[in-house]
Amino acid sequence: MKLPKVSAVVAAAVLAPAVLFPYSASAADAPRPAGASGPDTGSAGTPDAAPADAGQEDLDRAEVRRILADKASGVSVREAAEKALAAGTAAALREFLTTGLQNARHIDQRVEAVQILGVGGPAVKKAAKAALLGSYADLVKFLEEGQYTARGQDDRAEIERLLADPATGRSVREGAQKALDAGTPAALRHFLEAELPNRRESDDRVKLVQIMAKGGPAVQEAASKAMDGTYADVVKFLEEGQYTARAQDDRAEVERLLADPATGPGVRETAQKALDTGTPAALRHFVEAELPVQRENDARVALSQIMAKGGPEVRAAANTAMDGSYTDVVKFLQEGQYTARAKDNRAQVAQIAETGGPAVKKAALAALDGNEQAVATFLLEGWAKARAEDEAAAEPGSAEPTVRPTEQPTTAPAAPAAQSAATGGQAVQAAARTTSGTGTGTAAVTRTSTGTTGTTGTTATAAVGSGQLAATGTEGLGLEAGGAAAALAAGAALVVVSRRRRSAEG
Repeated sequence: MKLPKVSAVVAAAVLAPAVLFPYSASAADAPRPAGASGPDTGSAGTPDAAPADAGQEDLDRAEVRRILADKASGVSVREAAEKALAAGTAAALREFLTTGLQNARHIDQRVEAVQILGVGGPAVKKAAKAALLGSYADLVKFLEEGQYTARGQDDRAEIERLLADPATGRSVREGAQKALDAGTPAALRHFLEAELPNRRESDDRVKLVQIMAKGGPAVQEAASKAMDGTYADVVKFLEEGQYTARAQDDRAEVERLLADPATGPGVRETAQKALDTGTPAALRHFVEAELPVQRENDARVALSQIMAKGGPEVRAAANTAMDGSYTDVVKFLQEGQYTARAKDNRAQVAQIAETGGPAVKKAALAALDGNEQAVATFLLEGWAKARAEDEAAAEPGSAEPTVRPTEQPTTAPAAPAAQSAATGGQAVQAAARTTSGTGTGTAAVTRTSTGTTGTTGTTATAAVGSGQLAATGTEGLGLEAGGAAAALAAGAALVVVSRRRRSAEG
């Protein structure tokens, strides 16, 4: 087992009692060194003055050299063996083999136990301390058995910790569970030593790809560089780089929102505050926590304005959306309001068909047989033209009034672009605006069509006015053809007069 070096201070602190004060166990308590013969003893148990065999010195020298060549020999054993060989005497060699070897080995074993204690887990540390404070037999038993039993306990605890950690990746989790199911100390150790590093790198690279897919330009660039680098580059990106890059993206997103005229007042105010603060934490807090809330608030304000000024179908749809989720609000602003307004337009044309003159009725019925664009075109142009025809054909002095328009129609583009409520910080802002040139101060949500409207070919604008419906293919609320501006103001009163006169004549 390869173990890291320990500091001289730690080793000295642990070994001092053993070196300065001889260990309580005698040399007889410890096993003899392999390959070494014991000293000849007389009847009194004392060594003879010289070995009985003159060739013993050669045997001892060979044994000392074997010990030096053994990779398992510790530092103290090596130093003592080299010193014995340097002395060169038979007595020095014999003294090393009979006494010095065991003392040096004891020191090396204590150093090894200290090193194991330094890198071990809770169970290993506990067992190592007990062995160091115990007998020599306790120390040997720890090195030969106890450390592995204790390490198995620590390995199991570490694997259970990985499985309990919600941040543990999928690959690590699968390998950990497999090792735990096997349950053997060897399986647990193999996972931690051999499998865990590779599985952890695999999970970290997957995490990097996920961050790159959801990040902005700066995050994507930094992630791409890390992915092409070493595992250390990946770890550095996950621990530091992603946050630096994300701060750049957050600042760019805040500046984009402030530059977008469609950004609502709530979003604009909090975005400016975050930008003025300028810290990465403030920018991230705005993007993560404040932006979604302010965006929904602005959308609901826009919905309220549309609901207050729309027709029956618009009000009903807006009310339903207001009672729903933010997704419902966004769907109404992007699609639902136009569908509802188209129904209001058809209802208005149907009413005109019932009360208008021959030309108006014919044109209104033709519009109702067509699509929503035909209905809008009738309300914008056809109604005024047909009404002019009815007025021209009417006999002088006729008491039959001509029905005047009460509202200007609003329609959506033929295929409104559906957008996500919130994707990557690019959610559509449904902003309430005041139209210009109408004198009504009405709120509007502007949508741009990619095609043409009727025969005008102008940009499609959907505006919500005070009791007015804006038509695709025109700007503002005015009806230019056939004196429509004056008719718009008098239309409602004329309808009432016409109905009363018909009732009286009937």
